[in-house]
Amino acid sequence: MRKKQVAQKIQEILDELFPDPAVPLKHKDSYTLLIAVLLSARCTDERVNRITPALFAKADTPQKMVTLSYETIQDIIRPCGLSPTKSKAIKDLSQILLDSYDGAVPGTLEELEELPGVGHKTASVVMCQAFKEPAFPVDTHIHRLAKRWGLSSGKSVKKTEEDLKKLFPREDWIRLHLQIIYFARTFCPAIGHEVKSCPICSWIAP
Repeated sequence: MRKKQVAQKIQEILDELFPDPAVPLKHKDSYTLLIAVLLSARCTDERVNRITPALFAKADTPQKMVTLSYETIQDIIRPCGLSPTKSKAIKDLSQILLDSYDGAVPGTLEELEELPGVGHKTASVVMCQAFKEPAFPVDTHIHRLAKRWGLSSGKSVKKTEEDLKKLFPREDWIRLHLQIIYFARTFCPAIGHEVKSCPICSWIAP
């Protein structure tokens, strides 16, 4: 079976299992989404969702965030890990939004990637979830499953993103990004994976 055919069948299964996947990170606008995604680096979405209510109660806009000290932000987000780096990025990018974008989150990948603490994956998530621009953010789950399913060599996250974009329709990237994440968590873990009971790996495995 060719990769395109495999990808099509995978998409059919994902559409059946997760027809309308929700964004796992709690947020109310593009700014709070940006902060939540930044915090999710090397941290679970569940933990981020436990932390952000306290942070956003104090500051849910760039205007409010810059009034907080680095130490205050760090104390709140400490359970997310990398708190010194993340707190500095959060406050600094908030100041940049005020200085350069009138307090708004910029709507291009290039501008987002120039913000402190915002890498390609974070920028891609904001582009597709906040601005509904087709993007295919590749996290550890997607990178792992793309290799497991034979859709990509898995040599790098960049290569995985390129391969997946070629295999799946552009108009479905946003939904697929979330569907694969949910599938990985529900059926296809990195450790203790039961191939025979996995709706995809049970037929795709050699």
